Amino acid sequence: PRAATGGLIGATVKEAMRYGVARGLFSNEAGMGSTPHAHAVAKVDHPAEQGLMAIIGVFIDTFIVLNITAFVILVTGTLDGQTTGIALTQNAFTNAFGGFGNTFVAICLFFFAFSTVIGWYFFGEANIRYLFGLKGLTPYRILVMIFIVLGSTLKVNLVWELADTFNGLMVIPNLIAVLGLAKVVSKALNEYEYDKQGYLKPKESEA
Repeated sequence: PRAATGGLIGATVKEAMRYGVARGLFSNEAGMGSTPHAHAVAKVDHPAEQGLMAIIGVFIDTFIVLNITAFVILVTGTLDGQTTGIALTQNAFTNAFGGFGNTFVAICLFFFAFSTVIGWYFFGEANIRYLFGLKGLTPYRILVMIFIVLGSTLKVNLVWELADTFNGLMVIPNLIAVLGLAKVVSKALNEYEYDKQGYLKPKESEA
């Protein structure tokens, strides 16, 4: 009995951690290396400023938006163990705010999806331009259109599994870069904290 109980608890914790990390990555992309494209073009007095701004984005997404969604689901009693994902969220907001809640979630979902597709397209285009030049843009655009169609037509579970897999693959090179640049980042942050006004130039911080 003890072995069975221990195995059950271990398997439960393992699955909770697995899905927690996967959904956390999908939610705020912290540690995935997908947002430096946007932050790198910002004009700031010191690179640490933009790094702190990136942290704020993760905080707003995770601790504010996601917590509000979770509270609505828990307070309305919509959680039944069967309904999941966007359907669960829509049911919760509908129970809380009536028809407006359902419409609100649908509109938010549309803009989230639309902005995500556009944003990721430009991130990818920036990388393709750097690696292959203009000649790589046409094949890249064709692949983007194919994946948009596939993502809209494949089974939801399969799409989630593919997203989790590719997100995980992105984490590996990013973590290597994070470890390799740890000293540079630490030095830049220390310089920024020393000069609270943030007037140190990037070349002085080697970042």
